[in-house]
Amino acid sequence: MTRTLIVGSGFVGRAVAARLAATGDDPVLASRHRPTAPPVPWTALDAADPRSCARAVDRVRPDRLVLVHGPSDVTWCEANPGRAVELHTAAAANLAAAAPHCRTVLISTDNVFDGSSPANDENAPTAPANAYGRAKSEAERIIGRLPDATVLRVSLVYGWEPAGTAKWLNFFSACVHGLRRGEPVEAPDDQWTTPVLVEDVAAVTAAVLNGGAPRLLHLGGPERTSRAAWAEVVADGLGLPRSLVRRVPKAAGRYASRPANTGLTSDRLDGFLARHGLRVRGVTEGVRALLEAAP
Repeated sequence: MTRTLIVGSGFVGRAVAARLAATGDDPVLASRHRPTAPPVPWTALDAADPRSCARAVDRVRPDRLVLVHGPSDVTWCEANPGRAVELHTAAAANLAAAAPHCRTVLISTDNVFDGSSPANDENAPTAPANAYGRAKSEAERIIGRLPDATVLRVSLVYGWEPAGTAKWLNFFSACVHGLRRGEPVEAPDDQWTTPVLVEDVAAVTAAVLNGGAPRLLHLGGPERTSRAAWAEVVADGLGLPRSLVRRVPKAAGRYASRPANTGLTSDRLDGFLARHGLRVRGVTEGVRALLEAAP
């Protein structure tokens, strides 16, 4: 049984942990605060503190490491740019020093690009346009120096989250809860992304951990969509009128600091998925699957 330490017990971290546990791994979540009902064992860790990192690695003795730590709220990072970079780089450096020989996967972001192009593959030069992108870019640089590491850049992640479980729900869940209440949902029609289902992110992360992956891999969904068009797909799935979705410019709301294009393309993903018998679902299929399973 392989032991994997997952640094970050938020939405993505918990999904990765659940996937690894289901496939026979021995995952351990680590974060400053204990998550509610963690799906696997949890250990306390302040990733910005090198001594805390060293103690956690000594306790868990991991074979593999997944870094999916925050802060990940783009709006917060934009308001606290220096602190965002400081926290991301400190965590990456501390874990790299504490476990330099572990197979390591850093979950990064499409925000390392400036949004000027709708197509950003692994060969595209990075140019972060916001603080979150700059913080992740610096973490990529640190982890990229490790001998056995992959940077997995992931586009906008979505999945089911019950109302009230987080300060900011992922976009899909926020739309579902608002629309079910009959409330108008504002969604920008000028901010484009390639959404990817959280379960698909977890499956690809698990495969990348097993080795044989490139040192840099992009993971985005197969459909490029605006947030407004995506919200209308959610309304369709709920059997509600599309008129509940109010198309607005991204500058009018909390997505103002996102680049216009935050999607990812890849010249490596299809071959990797084929080798591992995986597929990444598009928005229409993903929304249907989530709504069928949601309470």
